[in-house]
Amino acid sequence: MGTLQIALAVAGGVVLAAVVAHSAWSSGRMAPRQPVRPHSDDEPEVGPAEEPGLRPDPFGPDQFPLPAPERKAGIDALIDVIAPIALEGLVSGEAALAASPATRRVGSKPFSIEGMNAVDGRWETPAAGQRYSAFQAAVQLANRSGALNEIEYSEFVVKAQAFCDAVNATPDFPEMLEEVARARELDIFASAHDAQLGFTLRARSAAWSPGYVQQHASRLGFVAGVLPGRMVMAASRDGMPPVLSLAFDSQAALAEDPTQAAIRSLTLALDVAQVERHEQPFERMCAAATALAQVMDGAVTDDNGQLLSVEAMADIGSEIEALYDTLEERELAAGSALARRLFS
Repeated sequence: MGTLQIALAVAGGVVLAAVVAHSAWSSGRMAPRQPVRPHSDDEPEVGPAEEPGLRPDPFGPDQFPLPAPERKAGIDALIDVIAPIALEGLVSGEAALAASPATRRVGSKPFSIEGMNAVDGRWETPAAGQRYSAFQAAVQLANRSGALNEIEYSEFVVKAQAFCDAVNATPDFPEMLEEVARARELDIFASAHDAQLGFTLRARSAAWSPGYVQQHASRLGFVAGVLPGRMVMAASRDGMPPVLSLAFDSQAALAEDPTQAAIRSLTLALDVAQVERHEQPFERMCAAATALAQVMDGAVTDDNGQLLSVEAMADIGSEIEALYDTLEERELAAGSALARRLFS
């Protein structure tokens, strides 16, 4: 083989190696980012810190001011139509339960019955082993499905009357047109003060794997939700709705090989009326979005893909504070039992 042929062969080999190397580099760059394996105590950490923007949550439970006492969780004239039910004598909890309708809804509205406990005089949901001196039936005036209408009110009357007939009681129904008008007024108020916020975090370069998202979100206090591709940040009080939710493509979460599932965006969501003000949910939402964007190389945008600046977040925060004030003035404080029922 001549000198020229050898030179060409060597050059060709170099080009081929460069192409293979570039292909491998490009493939690695495009592959979804994977979670980082934790280092053991005996294993030195290599390279810069993985998460410069993540610190212990400054809005942890120990930082919360105490919430103010809220209204009772049961039937309330503020958001319910209430029909008092008079009895001729005491009625057992067993009889009340047997007489109660199988479904506790009237159209799209919750229907409920409470009894006055003959021992302590408190209103409660009928329970076996108790005796009651009076009852009241109620239907909710409005929720996110809209205002109570005439058809739903009529169905409420039918259900309540059937209960009364079964326990030998007499109901006193309020005037339908007045209650329907009250329902419309409440629905108008609720519609004007219902804030459900969403921030979108979009990958700037390489996509993320489900494990990568879950690893970084868990370091901010998110835990796995009930549905695939959903994580939640729990409230400081048991039994309350989550403060925030984080969602990504459920198909990626259910992929046979999650390491190859590519996620290019995720959503942080806050249902303002469902979360107590003292939890500081919007501040935590902004902090989580900023921290995740920094550590995951993402950009925080609105639903339309517009970048959200610090100034824009501050403006939204001011509007949220005004909303809190308005709800409290209406005795429907965010996160209260009544607000959670109304905004559902």
